[in-house]
Amino acid sequence: MRKILSVILIGFIVLWTYNLFIDNIIVLEKPEEKPYRGIIRIWDIPRQDMRINSTYSWMADKIRAFEKRNAGVYIEFVQVDMDAIYDALVNGNVEPDEMPDIIPVDANFFDFSLLEPLDEYIKEDEIEEYKHQVMKSVTYNDRIMAIPVAMSTNVMLINLDRFNERGVSPPLGGDWTYDEFVDTLKHLKYDSDGDGIIDEYGFISSIEANSYDLWPIILSDGGEFINPKRKEYNFYGEKAIKGLERVIALKEKYDVVPDYFGIIDERDAWQMFYQDRKAAMYITGTWAVNYLDSLYKSGEGFNFDVVNFPKGDKNLPVILSDDIISYGVLKDDNPKKVEMCVNMLKYLTTPRNQKTLENLGLFTVKRDIEDMYMENPRMKKIEELLNYTIYVPFIDNKKEIDAIINEEVRKAILGEKSSSQAIEDAKMEIDRLTNKNND
Repeated sequence: MRKILSVILIGFIVLWTYNLFIDNIIVLEKPEEKPYRGIIRIWDIPRQDMRINSTYSWMADKIRAFEKRNAGVYIEFVQVDMDAIYDALVNGNVEPDEMPDIIPVDANFFDFSLLEPLDEYIKEDEIEEYKHQVMKSVTYNDRIMAIPVAMSTNVMLINLDRFNERGVSPPLGGDWTYDEFVDTLKHLKYDSDGDGIIDEYGFISSIEANSYDLWPIILSDGGEFINPKRKEYNFYGEKAIKGLERVIALKEKYDVVPDYFGIIDERDAWQMFYQDRKAAMYITGTWAVNYLDSLYKSGEGFNFDVVNFPKGDKNLPVILSDDIISYGVLKDDNPKKVEMCVNMLKYLTTPRNQKTLENLGLFTVKRDIEDMYMENPRMKKIEELLNYTIYVPFIDNKKEIDAIINEEVRKAILGEKSSSQAIEDAKMEIDRLTNKNND
């Protein structure tokens, strides 16, 4: 009996040792998972490289470097406009094997179910490297839907030559209140040809859907466009009315803007500022800084500067923007391909690549990069304004909401409605829109 037990015990030990050995061999010999190798297609809108006057080079340079670091990965880069991207996604007029893998995703994106949620591809410590407001802007339903690559904001530009000609001082340190802003505009009105008709003004701006040029004034008393917690439209109430009244007063009460304020479109307003020089102040994107600087250096432009937006009751400059440049990955059955797409987008956010955003007149989305634009005081000043910028997050019906509220703002400025009525009508229509789409 003792012999039998000994044999059984020895057999068990041998069998256990064998299995342990074999299991270890299997683990050791398990083939390493290889990363994706193949084609990745990036569709992107043109982005102007001011250094060499090209819309292609910035992304193309990064693509070539990424391909060298990832043998077997080939990236096709196609420049298109957003309408072409949306048309391909909605109408499917592109062959499946020609569809993009990576696309730009802005606040007007219409269907997030088309995109891969990217949370599992981004580690917590990587998220912490991004500026807080940037990550909030690319989150939809608590999921990260895009990788932010660059950011910008709106700026108020002033024609210093025109200020000097009229004996008007720009705001001290670039900072001023709404009342000081209005007083400056009064002194910049001028009849340049002596015919009794004012033809030069201190300020001009357009009112167009998906444009937030006037919203720094509208929100200067503490109103909200989108509530940051609920991510819902929130422009109503006393603060909203008072902010809108400030814009209306420029025309109706103070008479410091032309009669066509509220009608003029963005193209004509820009021309009135930079080419005709009939307006001494204008609100636009940061791209204009490099453009105006190049004109001035060539002897064709004028001396200009960047100033803060006028402050209201909030006592801080306020800027509303959707200028976060981010990219999403279209859904794919191959998780390795999705991971490689994400790696490509992460590569665009490395410190070295982020610093080259200076060539595009854009700013880094990373927290720890502070040495950009050290030799460009205007852009350095704009970098400080990023702290006062509220970025519109990903929300449903954003494009329709923009169209509704901007049309109501226009009607209020043109005197077709009171400020309170315009705000109330916008809220009712937007409530109907969101309730309808939620049913």
